[in-house]
Amino acid sequence: MAQGLLAARLAERGVAAEVRSAGSLDGGRPPAPEAVAVMAERGIDIAGHRSAALEAASVRRADLVIGMAREHVREVVALEPSAWPKCFTLKELVRRASQAGPRPPGQPLPDWLAHLGAGREPAGLLGASQADDVADPVGGALAAFEATAGELAGLVDRLVELAWGPGCP
Repeated sequence: MAQGLLAARLAERGVAAEVRSAGSLDGGRPPAPEAVAVMAERGIDIAGHRSAALEAASVRRADLVIGMAREHVREVVALEPSAWPKCFTLKELVRRASQAGPRPPGQPLPDWLAHLGAGREPAGLLGASQADDVADPVGGALAAFEATAGELAGLVDRLVELAWGPGCP
């Protein structure tokens, strides 16, 4: 759901970006039918999406890596330690960006991320935290998917506003 939302919001802004998702499970799995339905209500078609396994090479190529939970960030950094400066949970990234302010026009994304991550320590992402983790609705009722989609939409909208505002390609 997050991939579909972020790709749609960036496309609406005219930002040329490749948005991919990956995880620790094997690849090739379709999204949950509830996720497809909830996103279709938002005008985003994710029916053709298939899961992909997390790979170090993909992490190295990425400009930004966003996890839905602390455990995801830990998995990425364990796989590719150099990813730490560009790897955040979605909630952490939006929180830090909201505190620091929007990316200035012309500032490269890696420089902005370094600014957001100043003083950040990996130990700060131990355990789970409602402040950093988006609830995973898989296995839950449609209402859980709707709630998660609503939360993700708000977070993604805020991130796009802060990171890809006027003058920030």
